[in-house]
Amino acid sequence: MKIGLHIADFTWPGGPQDLAADLARIATTAEDVGVTKISVMDHVWQIRGVGPEENDMLEAYTALGFLAAHTKKAELLAWVTAVTYREPGLLAKIISTLDVLSGGRAWLGIGAAWNDEESRGLGLHFPPTAERFERLEETLRICLQMWSDDDGPFEGTHYTLGRTLDSPHPLRRPHPPILIGGGGEKKTLRLVAQYAQACNLFGGPEVARKLDVLRGHCEAVGRDYEEIEKTVMFPLDPGADGENVDTILEQMAGLAKLGVTHVHGWVPGVSAITPLEILGEKVIPEADKL
Repeated sequence: MKIGLHIADFTWPGGPQDLAADLARIATTAEDVGVTKISVMDHVWQIRGVGPEENDMLEAYTALGFLAAHTKKAELLAWVTAVTYREPGLLAKIISTLDVLSGGRAWLGIGAAWNDEESRGLGLHFPPTAERFERLEETLRICLQMWSDDDGPFEGTHYTLGRTLDSPHPLRRPHPPILIGGGGEKKTLRLVAQYAQACNLFGGPEVARKLDVLRGHCEAVGRDYEEIEKTVMFPLDPGADGENVDTILEQMAGLAKLGVTHVHGWVPGVSAITPLEILGEKVIPEADKL
């Protein structure tokens, strides 16, 4: 099993003036200890559960471009992009650019969006739930068309593109992998089966049932269930002296039995670097055996 780092909080002791240096140090350390993916949130305000709205938050793709310049191996993605925050043609171009400049390490992480407060606050489009899912599917279709050899027009219910030209194409062929976030059983997991290379679920007793639902959607659309990477997100807190390592490994072992191959999580106190070093010393080598 592989481990990824989700950077969800940028309010660090050094403040904004040290943020660039701290972020570079975190990313290089994470890569050095064996983290295989590094992600940031696609939010413009801090989200509830992590901190106050007023806390520091970086724009996702600017931050990922910075991370691309400071890493060499780790795959990079927004976990996950809010589909309504960028027009799909521009989003496809952003992912292509990130992939080219990172040497083929970009993913498209995407979901139907949920944060109406920040959307209202900054004037971002935030239609009702049903429409957001319609836009999500159209966006997936547009991205796949732009990353193909077809640069013809696209005509959908919500988006019309006169020419889906994307030059240069991503380095990753046939296209950057797509991760769709969320565990909605009727819509989200169906879209995973139809379009994605990875799903993302939150840890807990529902994971097994969600994966069974995904398997059913794969059968319905004729997709090989085993082709899809199963990922789960939960906090990776090894403790100040590694006292939580056994608990993390126990959780990961249970998920591995369900077929989960990637655990992705935020690390409390990550700016201190020590938690990453503990993960690299005590968790990642054992996770590789699962």
